[in-house]
Amino acid sequence: MDDELMVSKVPRALEMKSKLFGFEIPDLLLIFMNLALTNLVFGSSAYRYSLVWGTSLGLAAFLFFVKRGKPDGYLRNVIEYWIKPSYRAAGQKDRKYRKFLSKKGFEF
Repeated sequence: MDDELMVSKVPRALEMKSKLFGFEIPDLLLIFMNLALTNLVFGSSAYRYSLVWGTSLGLAAFLFFVKRGKPDGYLRNVIEYWIKPSYRAAGQKDRKYRKFLSKKGFEF
């Protein structure tokens, strides 16, 4: 019997998120959505380059510097934190609850 330890290779970054140019996928979607919408609205104006590309590059720079050193999904969590109410009662009635009645009318 060999007393050697069996070894297998494992990728180092199993938990790593997909990023492109340092941006997460939702961030890129936001940047390109801004690029498309501003091009649709301001594409035929005289200031199209500054309005279309300037706002898109400004948004990209803002996201890059604000999210530096933050965990994945940071913006989504911050926006969710701002939108949700700050006060939550533990004993509050559940508004979505409905009693289940069977065909015979008995409650379960």
